[in-house]
Amino acid sequence: MEAPVEQPAEEAPEAEHEADEHEGEDTDEYGDRPSRRRRRGGRRRRRGEANDTDDEQHVDDAPAPSRAEESRSEDEQGRGQDADESDEDDDSSASGSSSSSRRRRRRRRRSGDAAAEADHGTADDPERTVVKVREPRKKEEREPGTGFDEVQSIKGSTRMEAKKQRRREGREQGRRRVPIITEAEFLARREAVERVMVVRQSGERTQIGVLEDNVLVEHYVNKEQATSYVGNVYLGKVQNVLPSMEAAFVDIGKGRNAVLYAGEVNFEALGMAHGPRRIETALKSGQSVLVQVTKDPIGHKGARLTSQVSLPGRYLVYVPEGSMTGISRKLPDTERSRLKTILKKIVPEDAGVIVRTAAEGASEDELRRDVERLQGQWEDIQKKAKGTSASNAPTLLYGEPDMTVRVVRDIFNEDFSKVIVSGDEAWETIHGYVSHVAPDLTERLSRWTSEVDVFATYRIDEQLMKALDRKVYLPSGGSLVIDKTEAMIVVDVNTGKFTGQGGNLEETVTRNNLEAAEEIVRQLRLRDLGGIVVVDFIDMVLESNRDLVLRRLLECLGRDRTKHQVAEVTSLGLVQMTRKRVGQGLLESFSETCVHCNGRGVIVHMEQPTSVGGGGGGKKSKKRGRGGAGQDHEHGQDHEHGHGHDEHAAEPAETEAELAAEVAAPVAVEPEVAADEEFYSSPAEAEAAASRRGRRRASRKASAPAGAPKA
Repeated sequence: MEAPVEQPAEEAPEAEHEADEHEGEDTDEYGDRPSRRRRRGGRRRRRGEANDTDDEQHVDDAPAPSRAEESRSEDEQGRGQDADESDEDDDSSASGSSSSSRRRRRRRRRSGDAAAEADHGTADDPERTVVKVREPRKKEEREPGTGFDEVQSIKGSTRMEAKKQRRREGREQGRRRVPIITEAEFLARREAVERVMVVRQSGERTQIGVLEDNVLVEHYVNKEQATSYVGNVYLGKVQNVLPSMEAAFVDIGKGRNAVLYAGEVNFEALGMAHGPRRIETALKSGQSVLVQVTKDPIGHKGARLTSQVSLPGRYLVYVPEGSMTGISRKLPDTERSRLKTILKKIVPEDAGVIVRTAAEGASEDELRRDVERLQGQWEDIQKKAKGTSASNAPTLLYGEPDMTVRVVRDIFNEDFSKVIVSGDEAWETIHGYVSHVAPDLTERLSRWTSEVDVFATYRIDEQLMKALDRKVYLPSGGSLVIDKTEAMIVVDVNTGKFTGQGGNLEETVTRNNLEAAEEIVRQLRLRDLGGIVVVDFIDMVLESNRDLVLRRLLECLGRDRTKHQVAEVTSLGLVQMTRKRVGQGLLESFSETCVHCNGRGVIVHMEQPTSVGGGGGGKKSKKRGRGGAGQDHEHGQDHEHGHGHDEHAAEPAETEAELAAEVAAPVAVEPEVAADEEFYSSPAEAEAAASRRGRRRASRKASAPAGAPKA
């Protein structure tokens, strides 16, 4: 009977471990056994906080036995408790089983080492808690530029890698080249639209307009002060090579240096076909290089150059030192196969050619004459380049013909029904060129002899004025807003006054977008806009309507001879595309940048402007009457035409009446009499009237409300 008596004293260390392991554990009202409510999730923990504190004080007073004595006492307690289990009720058996399980857990924990305890967490952590300590990141020996958080570089040319990446992305997105059309489709496209070319020469300026169904779609202008350099071949002199930019700046004798990128360098001609293609190894400062202009200088950017020369002709483009042969995909399949057989006979082995759309129906003799003429031009260029020393560079070796000849050579073909020429010099140039290279098209030339302006007859000037505006109105009432920024061209589509004819909103929006798609392509061609173009169509709900608008856009772009590509439709519904930019646009041809606002359209004042045209001046102009309003209007017109005349605008202009008054002799002026002025017969009557006025003023002051005291 002594064992049960000693049991509470021996269980004192166990209570200490239980207090550490299960904080706030509930106890029964007798204090000698744990409560059953603990097994339900420990929801009654706060009720046993006082009992736990008493147990902890009792445990602190008890002596701490050694580990061996604790193990023996626990074994004896286990055997004694097993013997008494048959005499206890269900509650005592349940508490005994729970206490034995706790003792087994304590023995397992004591037998483990400190490392295992650290792995499984501290005593404060709940059961089955895994604590993992992250090891510090190892500093691996990496090559420079290959780290995860470092700027990476690529081997070879970045621009060549960009071209490969664009082609790879295009294949992944399913973009394919333009399919080859059949002969029936080719003839249907030609018969669907009536094309007319109108040429007007007035003084030094020559303008060419291309009409499709009497609508202006393309415009070319030639001015002496804005001559295009595209196609010219120069013997340039390298000024500077930038390896980090993979570009070289070349002097071609036009003031501003032109840029030659590594992707445009002909490494084969420089003898570096098998070595590393680095521009710093191919070109050195002061070296002379044969280059051709591919893009005119635009804004602050210089002209773009290439060392892969190509000479355009009437029917084909001759590529010396090339090996590829291409045929325009706008030609039908039967014509392409016929031209392939002819090219195998006439093209030399050390050159390549690109057959143009104008070669449709050309005979073998015509193609051979074109190849021989271009081959002779290339030989002359080589002779001039070898005969010119490096000290004489830069030098023009080959110049493109006049803009009139160039446009007729590149555009005029069987698709045009007629060409109308106004001007003696232009007529002689065009008629002589067409008679030499395409005698079968001579009958389509017609000379304008009327005194009426040919552009006025075909309403070309009117359409040009509308094309120079920022806002374009659609026939149905909608509108387009075209803005040109430094990075891209942005086109916004608005419904405007177009409210639809029956149906719902989706139908109205789709019809407006279809009409806008056709006009956008026309404006791109007419204004000669290039670069990145983003079109914000009105949102459509149905996917079929979005596809219909995109198909209409692609169909209209098929008539554009400038290289273009519709990329994709973004998540915001924006259609983004690219169009090759070669020369300056229409607006740049007919305008010049304002020297006062530098083309921004506004003048910035750090202080608030005091001019009449400022904000809040509307009410004042009304009070001044008609004269003030007229002066405001004149000031507004002056501000529109010239921003910089602020000093003159601030001073009011003298009228003719004022100038005449200054010149005239002085005249005696009689005193004016006011309408409400009274006359008195005697001084006494005047004094009486004055006293009456004084009494009225005093009465008004007495009856007036008291205001704020005056300082």
